[in-house]
Amino acid sequence: MSEAANRLAERAREILGAKIADCVIDRGEVTLVVPRAQLIAVCTQLRDAGSLGFEELIDLCGIDYADYGVDEWNSDGAPDTGFSRGVSRDAASHAGSAHPHRFAAVYHLLSVSNNQRLRIRCYAENDAMPVVDSVAGVWKSADWFEREAFDLFGIVFEGHPDLRRILTDYGFIGHPFRKDFPLSGHVEMRYDAARGRTVYEPVTIEPRVTQPKIIRDDHRYQPGTDDA
Repeated sequence: MSEAANRLAERAREILGAKIADCVIDRGEVTLVVPRAQLIAVCTQLRDAGSLGFEELIDLCGIDYADYGVDEWNSDGAPDTGFSRGVSRDAASHAGSAHPHRFAAVYHLLSVSNNQRLRIRCYAENDAMPVVDSVAGVWKSADWFEREAFDLFGIVFEGHPDLRRILTDYGFIGHPFRKDFPLSGHVEMRYDAARGRTVYEPVTIEPRVTQPKIIRDDHRYQPGTDDA
């Protein structure tokens, strides 16, 4: 597997050259980091170059790197203080993230003719308004994938033929897969018999405070000891 990944990475570097910012091999998989300015050109070459031949886009998703690698709570103090999964975060802050940009679009490609797979990662340069170019002109399957990433992450795919929400309701506010989106949401829906229709109201769910799993080292968990 690693030999095949090394050969694929070598061919990609040779054909794409300076168009790619980085080429990473991890767990037998090849990932190309591509700047937005080169995204369409790289995708076109990946599809058309015979030795690569990635004729199929099998998936596209968004990533939110806010607080990447940063813990929400310290387990050492959790038994005394508890913790909540409904933590509040500053929407514009992702200090401590291991990535220079908050949002990225990730593309999973398949070459049926060459029996190989490849991943592309493209970072959106503006965290407040993440924008990357649409690849729907390269692979038609990108149409609904890009709409999904737009709906859930708020990533705008410039040049998309019909960029609108695909999973959330009409008039939905926010993007549910962003890390600063509250787990309970902003509104809840119920059927109002008096009005004869469904109505939206501010959410009434309160964040539940629970205890994390703690591994204790005291005498109660030592075999053959008596807690009396």
